[in-house]
Amino acid sequence: MSTRSGDGQETGPALHGREDWGMLDVDLSIVVPAYNEAQRIGRLLTDIAGFRRNFPGRLEVIVVDDGSQDDTAAVARSHAERLALADAFTVLSLPANRGKGHAVRQGMLKSRGRLVLFCDADGATPMKEFYRLKERIDAGCDVAVGSRDLPGANLVVPQPLHRRLMGAAMRWIVSRLVLDGVRDTQCGFKLFTAAASRSIFSRQTIDGFSFDVEVLYLAQRLGLEVAEVPLEWHDQPGSKVDPWRTPPAMLRDLLAIRLRHRELARAHRTRSATVRW
Repeated sequence: MSTRSGDGQETGPALHGREDWGMLDVDLSIVVPAYNEAQRIGRLLTDIAGFRRNFPGRLEVIVVDDGSQDDTAAVARSHAERLALADAFTVLSLPANRGKGHAVRQGMLKSRGRLVLFCDADGATPMKEFYRLKERIDAGCDVAVGSRDLPGANLVVPQPLHRRLMGAAMRWIVSRLVLDGVRDTQCGFKLFTAAASRSIFSRQTIDGFSFDVEVLYLAQRLGLEVAEVPLEWHDQPGSKVDPWRTPPAMLRDLLAIRLRHRELARAHRTRSATVRW
């Protein structure tokens, strides 16, 4: 996913959204998609509050309530008040449940941070892992994604066996149909520069769980520099992934990704051929 040409020169990623850069008055935006997370979101917000106390900059937290049927929004606000996060805290309430991909997209496009992190509401990845991703952004990458599959990953509480088997099967399918070069596309801890975030999420369309693959596919086709970083992981009970319904839906989405972005893929192949020549 490098943007370097054959002679080592930067070819320049296709970024847009620069007209908004003057409004980037926050150092880090944290976007949290949430659907029926009243019981779990407190763990993450407690971690974010501790992280904020030592963070050398201005931070905002955007919880995107994806049409929850429980009290996710009210519980999140209550935790924010208790943890002294309220001044940096927003709940974006969506009228209906459309899926994690839709929720993440809405939050990312509302963010005001120079860096934008999206993380899962269960807090499976400690916030301290942000700094591991930021090292790669500081080194020149546009996107840094957490990985549970790279050497060096610390799976303190691993996923159940059936989830690991399902993940392995999906990785094989993803690598054959859509995207190669990223071992863990589904880890819910990804960091973007503001420019990369806007360029990707203004084009992102998948509402379901396959949106992670689409995000990385777009990054690759836009010529962005992507780093995969091993991190610490604590699996949490209460996953919304249905082992029977999710895989077929993801397969349909993978095919849709290729169809919806075929013009971008064609342009990417043209640029690659030109560089090789």
